[in-house]
Amino acid sequence: MEILKFTLSGKQAMFKKPEVNAIYYYTYGQIHKPALLGMFGAILGYKGYNQQKSDKYPAYYQTLKSLQISILPNAQKGYFSKKISCFNNSVGYASWEQGGNLIVKEQWLEYPSWDILVLLDCDEANKLAASIMERRCIYIPYLGKNDHLADITQESIVEGNVQENIEQLDCLFPKDMAEIDADENLFGGFKYEEALPIGLDEETNQYQLQRFVYTDMILSNIKDTVWKVDGKQVVFY
Repeated sequence: MEILKFTLSGKQAMFKKPEVNAIYYYTYGQIHKPALLGMFGAILGYKGYNQQKSDKYPAYYQTLKSLQISILPNAQKGYFSKKISCFNNSVGYASWEQGGNLIVKEQWLEYPSWDILVLLDCDEANKLAASIMERRCIYIPYLGKNDHLADITQESIVEGNVQENIEQLDCLFPKDMAEIDADENLFGGFKYEEALPIGLDEETNQYQLQRFVYTDMILSNIKDTVWKVDGKQVVFY
């Protein structure tokens, strides 16, 4: 099976958590599938939330939600450095305070980088692959906000093969997809875990969350198909 592979990176990124919207704005620690689909929608020129009318989902999400993707963090033990940045939003309507100036405090990821894989098993995936391989986009891709530009490099089409009897994964994966084998990990290892968006709710378009894990530990009972891609063992979702 052919697979699109590319490296996605940037100077900063901010994938806003919607639970907190006062004083500080916080980011998820990794890019997630809805954010990736939004970036793919920008590349392909599909309509977003501003053009959504009576449809259940924005056009980009409705069109691309069935894409099968895998995310491989390029970070030691899965963690990217974070910092709080303060800046003024003085557009006039940002705040009801005198002068209309809002002081924004945001948490940003610093120099994040991921290898992104997309399974080329449908027309939309092939359209996306053609655009990325030819370095074409309708709208500029960014990492969560339009002031965090995305760099897409090392794009290629590679072959993936289904593997059996696998005990480790090199990608983020849903926690319920596999178990960490306690008996085989007596000497430890690293484990990154976070509740990340996996999709959009049909009625509210709010994030649906699922716990994800990234680890070098030995796994058991992997419940999904494992692919070997460029020497890495991954699952798609």
